[in-house]
Amino acid sequence: MNFNEVDVLFAEEEIQEKVAQLGRQITADYKGEDLLVVGILKGAFIFMADLVRKIDIPLELDFMSVSSYGTSTTSSGEVRIMKDLDYSIENKSVLIVEDIVDTGLTLNYICEILKKRDPKSVKICCLLDKPSRRKSPIRPDYVGYSIPDEFVVGYGLDYAGQYRGYPAVCILKPSVYEK
Repeated sequence: MNFNEVDVLFAEEEIQEKVAQLGRQITADYKGEDLLVVGILKGAFIFMADLVRKIDIPLELDFMSVSSYGTSTTSSGEVRIMKDLDYSIENKSVLIVEDIVDTGLTLNYICEILKKRDPKSVKICCLLDKPSRRKSPIRPDYVGYSIPDEFVVGYGLDYAGQYRGYPAVCILKPSVYEK
């Protein structure tokens, strides 16, 4: 990663502490439940991997892949399912894990689809929440950090496929994406 292109917003150690805190809360809230954790690919995979190792109850994992960004820095608002769930969610407590909630349009779409499949409940856990950009009624149930309206990368988040592997969350300088 070129450090001239980013400013660190949350360091790796801060993120790991927050993930552990979220894991403890989810463990307490879902004790005795039939929990299915659904990761939204690709951005949530690093956060989800760390999070499920901090949840101390039995759970199942599944993934969905949706697209609403392409190579842009803002959501197009048009959501396409690229990969659907492999398992039934009927009568299960579903926890959607997302990297960032921005406009909420993608998550609103996903939640509406999943609620039609008769789960016991559907809740959302996100590492990052950008409430200033919300265009839908979605409110995450578990939030790592609320952040300002900046374009962020790292810890699974990307810009045009780059920066995902960096262990911190960073603000991408506009000079990179305004070229």
